[in-house]
Amino acid sequence: MSAVIVVATAFPVPERKAEVIAAFEAAIAQVHSEEPGCELYALHQGEDRLVMIEKYASQDAVAEHIKGKGLAALRAALEGKLSSPMDVQVLIPHPAGNARKGAL
Repeated sequence: MSAVIVVATAFPVPERKAEVIAAFEAAIAQVHSEEPGCELYALHQGEDRLVMIEKYASQDAVAEHIKGKGLAALRAALEGKLSSPMDVQVLIPHPAGNARKGAL
């Protein structure tokens, strides 16, 4: 099976941004320790958004993440703190060029 990449973008309500970041940090710690099929779960910050870049070993690992405690706690912690629903894109890698640089 091929790896699965997920890019999830959240737009925090400005006055709740610190709380949203803290919620993501808690989820990251839990996912890193409890989900062996998760190969990458990393938060990135933009001016008005937070972006999670995620990599899973397989679609089965994504299914486990969706059912996991870390994501459930994150969903609950984010309630009422985002200006719009999260934008979640599930992607299949399309490696090209240099093998090390052409894919996550």
